[in-house]
Amino acid sequence: MDQQQPPSGGEPPAADGSLGCYRHPGREANVRCTRCERPICPECMVSAAVGFQCPDCVREGAGTGQGPVVGAPRTAAGGSLAADPRLITKILLGINIAVYLAVLAQGMELVVRLMLFGRNEIYHGGPLEGVAEGQWYRLVTSMFLHQEVWHIAFNMLGLWWLGGPLEAALGRARYLALYLLSGLAGSALTYWLAAPDQGSLGASGAIFGLLGATIVLMRRLNYDMRPVLVLLAVNLVITFNPWGGIAWQAHVGGLIAGALIATGMVYAPRERRALVQYGTCALVLVAVLLMVVARTAALT
Repeated sequence: MDQQQPPSGGEPPAADGSLGCYRHPGREANVRCTRCERPICPECMVSAAVGFQCPDCVREGAGTGQGPVVGAPRTAAGGSLAADPRLITKILLGINIAVYLAVLAQGMELVVRLMLFGRNEIYHGGPLEGVAEGQWYRLVTSMFLHQEVWHIAFNMLGLWWLGGPLEAALGRARYLALYLLSGLAGSALTYWLAAPDQGSLGASGAIFGLLGATIVLMRRLNYDMRPVLVLLAVNLVITFNPWGGIAWQAHVGGLIAGALIATGMVYAPRERRALVQYGTCALVLVAVLLMVVARTAALT
């Protein structure tokens, strides 16, 4: 993406009047570079020994041997800075939309083949199908499956709004791990707790994982927590509405997994960063596998 040059005078305000990033006018920046003290947004935050530095100071420091990192600049979580900080978000959005278009073309037949359920006789007199019957792929395919236009619209808006800043702050690999593991955790909790013939589909588990990670990241950066907490409260009210129709297990599973993974990523000590970050991801994956194995044993 094109980079904005620092303005000649003053610090640009964000859209809501708060302090704005010096490289991206209009974006809120509650963190300052520890070297030049210019305000920086999550995309411009480069992890240093103490606090964060802006990309310009990192480049200057690399040339003088006084930079905060060795090699390429890093994101707040230690990932590599990318030219397009929303690339993975765009790819995930494209996959979800492509699957939705396939559903429109093929109808209910594709939904039945890809949706999540534990064990069920889909057609009268047909064989039992589901995760318990060895169709583990449903834990993944259901994460990208939508049937109603309002469903995919809300989920993709959430993916775009929450995913972009998180991808910029975490880096591509860490962000992708967060998304996929949150979605898997939502699928696993649904499989574990829901009735075996209850169908479930949608990216909501992964989106709730992004919401949980956003809360952790904003807390780590000392951002104003009130907007994201209000968003969480609204989504929880929708999740547990008295009319039902929502797979609350997917939402809760994704939210918990996303918050845990993000905690490991943004609070990991610098000297053991990769070990703590990917160790946290591994623990979440193990928990997912244990839930799936335990539920399968109970159903079969």
